[in-house]
Amino acid sequence: MASLSSLTPPTVPVELYVTNREKLLSSLRHHLSQSSRPIHGIVFLQGGEEQNRYDTDHTELFRQESFFAYLFGVREPGFYGAIDIATGKSVLFAPRLSAEYAVWLGEIKPLSYFKERYMVSSVYYTDEITTVLHDEYQGSGKPLLFLLHGVNTDSDLFSKPAEFQGIDKFDTDLTTLHPVLTECRVTKSDLELSLIQFANDISSEAHVEVMRKVRVGMYEYQLESMFLHHTYMYGGCRHCSYTCICATGENSGVLHYGHAAAPNDRTLEDGDLALLDMGAEYKFYGSDITCSYPVNGKFSSDQALIYNAVLEAHNAVISTMKPGVSWVDMHKLAEKVILESLKRGSILVGNVDDMMVERLGAVFMPHGLGHLLGIDTHDPGGYPKGLERPKEPGLRSLRTARELQEGMVITVEPGCYFIDALLVPAMGSSNTTKFFNHEAVSRFKGFGGVRIESDVLVMDTGCKNMTKVPREISEIEAVMAGAPWSLDKASTGKG
Repeated sequence: MASLSSLTPPTVPVELYVTNREKLLSSLRHHLSQSSRPIHGIVFLQGGEEQNRYDTDHTELFRQESFFAYLFGVREPGFYGAIDIATGKSVLFAPRLSAEYAVWLGEIKPLSYFKERYMVSSVYYTDEITTVLHDEYQGSGKPLLFLLHGVNTDSDLFSKPAEFQGIDKFDTDLTTLHPVLTECRVTKSDLELSLIQFANDISSEAHVEVMRKVRVGMYEYQLESMFLHHTYMYGGCRHCSYTCICATGENSGVLHYGHAAAPNDRTLEDGDLALLDMGAEYKFYGSDITCSYPVNGKFSSDQALIYNAVLEAHNAVISTMKPGVSWVDMHKLAEKVILESLKRGSILVGNVDDMMVERLGAVFMPHGLGHLLGIDTHDPGGYPKGLERPKEPGLRSLRTARELQEGMVITVEPGCYFIDALLVPAMGSSNTTKFFNHEAVSRFKGFGGVRIESDVLVMDTGCKNMTKVPREISEIEAVMAGAPWSLDKASTGKG
């Protein structure tokens, strides 16, 4: 069978995790030195555990906890990891498996296997943690463990500090590690970028494959299925970065459509616009790509108006991005470009600067412009200590308000939606009703929305679009009509 992919899944160099550990050590030593604290102690993390489905023996497919994956790359559950700050030695602790494991789940690997596979200094069993860490410790008093505990500013959930029998024999620090390790993840190494690029390449290819095969009369879940099949079949991507959003018609105005209560199950109708937000994960590193297009392969004039408004915002942001640029300013730029397009299309009337003052952009784009991307779809570090979240509509949904730094990967995902829950109050408000051409807006009832999302690397003098899908209307219509598409077409620039 001829392959539908031009890609080969890359081998992941174990040096990636060694590099990540070295980055943490350097940052942590610097932090301790700046705080006039001794440079000793042990970074100690607990990996993820397998989870069963409620009270059954059905084990959910395991995916490693992200901070642990970042530092050790361990794919197996039940592990712990330690890094000695003074010496740089790294230690893994593996679960001691019963003989029954070999019968049902395969060969029980020797400790030497994990030492070689993950390039750590030594490996022991988890029931040896207390003894080993005390033996490694050279100072007086109790050894100090730096545990991972802090809030994720996207979810407002706390990371779980390690727990093990005998932890009372150690001193623990719950405040130092999390902000330092989080900041390490904000910028990516070349080894990390190669994996994020592959996740983008295979996802871009899968989006194009769906674009070619979509037909009126299909179900939304068939589009999801085609995407997942392509990324797994040709990219070895067993995990998706997030639940696929395959929204058509009115559903494209539901920002996080695709969840269990709205499970990508609508039938595609002629005249529908599709909004497909899907990204594969490869060896822990992810992608996050959104394409919007008509399911019948031809943009109507209204669809083209809204699509081009969003595309113009997408391109304006990417052409402006570089180190030192404020992400809040980029969000406002996207809003302004969209509002100007809606005014040109006679959907809005009046002064665009006045619309910006009234935060009208948040009515059409209630979500933030984008987010950091890496091992997590919404990578941590968006709001480090001291950086406050904006409070205005739209801006308060920003997942970061930072200035851009070289080495960041961030999504650029402007959108324009016609959501009754936002439009009706705005059109009835004395402050904003004057901006609407009410008759024109009524034409878009049930339209849904458009989102265009690319994953963008911030470089020393600008940026690089890592996503490689058709974006111009002429390109999309050509691909949907059967024209070829090469990943080389969009390797840099707007994409």
